[in-house]
Amino acid sequence: MDDAARTVQQLAEAVRSEVGKAVVGQTHAIDSMLVALVTGGHVLLEGVPGTAKTLAARSLAYAVDASFKRIQFSPDMMPADVVGTNVYDADSGTFRLRKGPVFANLVLADEINRTPPKTQAALLEAMQESQVTIDGETHRLPSPFMVIATQNPVEYEGTYPLPEAQLDRFQQKVVIDYPAEADEMEIVRRHVGGMAMTDLGEIGMHPVASAGDVAAAAAALPSVVVDEGVYGYVTGVVRATREHPSVMLGASPRAAVSLLVAAKGLALLSGRGFVTPDDVKTMAIPCLRHRLVLRPEVEIEGVPAESVLHDAFEKVPVPR
Repeated sequence: MDDAARTVQQLAEAVRSEVGKAVVGQTHAIDSMLVALVTGGHVLLEGVPGTAKTLAARSLAYAVDASFKRIQFSPDMMPADVVGTNVYDADSGTFRLRKGPVFANLVLADEINRTPPKTQAALLEAMQESQVTIDGETHRLPSPFMVIATQNPVEYEGTYPLPEAQLDRFQQKVVIDYPAEADEMEIVRRHVGGMAMTDLGEIGMHPVASAGDVAAAAAALPSVVVDEGVYGYVTGVVRATREHPSVMLGASPRAAVSLLVAAKGLALLSGRGFVTPDDVKTMAIPCLRHRLVLRPEVEIEGVPAESVLHDAFEKVPVPR
């Protein structure tokens, strides 16, 4: 393990420990967000209300000392409410930019499927380009820049589901389930004991990293070695999704790139300078589940995308 990987591993452990002061459990979600943070990706969190999606995002931003903005999406929101607009200053007789909430290191797009496609597209353009264009002028977004979007999988009335092309902009889709019994007991114990989550500093959280630390971790990513067999493994799994009888639209080449980048991020956070097949397996479901379009008859039967991915892994030999 080289020095760069060891440093990133220590950073990840410190952030996990700090976030754990506010969020009980949900370790897979925290790890996925950390992978996205160091690889320049974005995350879609899906789960029922009350499962700490917002708290996890706030806590991560606090732990890495990043600016944080929350956008509560609603059907009447306009693109300018997200990216900002030029307003006339009567005193100077000029227009000045009033920046929207997208100008932050970590942006929480809460209930992204409750706003119309035009507003969704404004945010997703920022995700793809790390910039926004307002009245013909381009403005760079801060670095690092990461979007964590949430959506409720149960309620469909008054929602605007993200199209496949826009879902593809998210590096990962992470499903947040109910906590384990012991974790839920701890959550109740903390709240009954007067532990309020409105001020993270008051519960003992401290920033343990900086934007510079995140940039240094991202800079170490190209040094992570990928064996030829791992390249073939990633390609084989992605191609197997396209050949599955339950799939109408399989994972794209961009999905393959996204999976490999995420696997490199996971290896780096684990203190390794090389990618293993297990890294690929771990990241495959969050990186690919939202990129598969199943056949209508399969969806009616309730077959999940995860089942297709498990089948794909069984068909592709693990490199030695």
